[in-house]
Amino acid sequence: MRFSFFSATLLLTAALHADQVGPWNLNTLKNNVPAMQWVRQDQPVHSLTYAGEVYQGHDTEVFAFYASPITLGEAKAGAKFPGVVLIHGGGGTAFAEWVHLWAKRGYAAIAMDLNGSRPPEVEFDAKTGMVVGNGHRGTRTRLPNGGPAHGHPEKFDSIGGDTSDDWPFHAAASVIRAHTLLRSFPEVDAEHTAVTGISWGGYTTCLVASLDDRFKAAVPVYGCGFLHEGESVQKPSIDKLGDRKAAWVKEYDPGSLLPRCRVPIFFVNGTNDVHYVLDSYMKSYNVVPGEKQMRIQVNMPHGHPPGWAPQEIGLFIDSKCRGGKALPVPGKPEIKGDQVVVTCESTAALKKAELNYTTDSGLRSKRKWTTVPATITGTTITASKPPADANTWFISVIDERDAMVSTTVEMKP
Repeated sequence: MRFSFFSATLLLTAALHADQVGPWNLNTLKNNVPAMQWVRQDQPVHSLTYAGEVYQGHDTEVFAFYASPITLGEAKAGAKFPGVVLIHGGGGTAFAEWVHLWAKRGYAAIAMDLNGSRPPEVEFDAKTGMVVGNGHRGTRTRLPNGGPAHGHPEKFDSIGGDTSDDWPFHAAASVIRAHTLLRSFPEVDAEHTAVTGISWGGYTTCLVASLDDRFKAAVPVYGCGFLHEGESVQKPSIDKLGDRKAAWVKEYDPGSLLPRCRVPIFFVNGTNDVHYVLDSYMKSYNVVPGEKQMRIQVNMPHGHPPGWAPQEIGLFIDSKCRGGKALPVPGKPEIKGDQVVVTCESTAALKKAELNYTTDSGLRSKRKWTTVPATITGTTITASKPPADANTWFISVIDERDAMVSTTVEMKP
């Protein structure tokens, strides 16, 4: 019997809507609102716990902060807001100031701790009314029924046998559970939600965006897949798994799941990030079949505040969840004669464009970059062709809002 295109389409559709993907039961995670209880509701940022996955034979709970314009006293009960799920990175926790920032933007926001712990109580600056950085001070408390810690043994070494002791399994499941919980709140517009995460949170964002198609936007910052290749700092830990390496890559490397991603996704990273290098980043971007954009910043610092600072994250999510003006969409750069030419679609006027390139070799995190101006004529951007010895280059485009996006990063083998 001939295998038709129609048959292939049916198989792909069935795979994308499968109830079970790897260790995750998506039907359960997406349709069962987890049990929860409020810990504190007497401040603008509320705190709560919700049910997680089974770990070491016992039920778990996950700590989270939650805020919306209603909790901030800036909107009345009965109003509805788009929602956003915020995922911290390694060494991080639930950040109350991150939730507060998104609530100020007009979102209902939830940020959970993925280390089986909870941060100190929230404090507010008496003059500004803003949250004092709770995640960067004080002592974090281990929850009596917390899930796995986010150390390397739990992230890598636990692979094989029972998946319930694997941190990546718990992390993605806890985020999807938080999303399901968030969508159940009466003030949340359940059909307009987004997710963003930083570093290991960006890694988890890639997993979740590939598993949970209810999101309307996803923004992984730094984090990506193909961690078993190239200069990734995670590669040695994955290599040490020996004959279990293939299983980890199949189950938990985002490169194996991103081909499922149909959520519009905006990749944000820097040229010299030591944790998530450009080679792995571009491979992750390239395997996504759906709508995708990119923002690469020369020498972008790595950290939680730098990871939530770019205004483009909010603009991208606004464009998918609130009808906001979209970011510019540059096409693939082409070399024509002695020039690089890029066509860029944009609803906002374009203000500036630049060619970024490096001729250095060695570790990508150590390479020096050169930036030169490009010319904008209508929707066409032109720049001088990179030098013959340039091995990596891309075009940056900035619109009238000072919002920056990038073309794909071009690399010589």
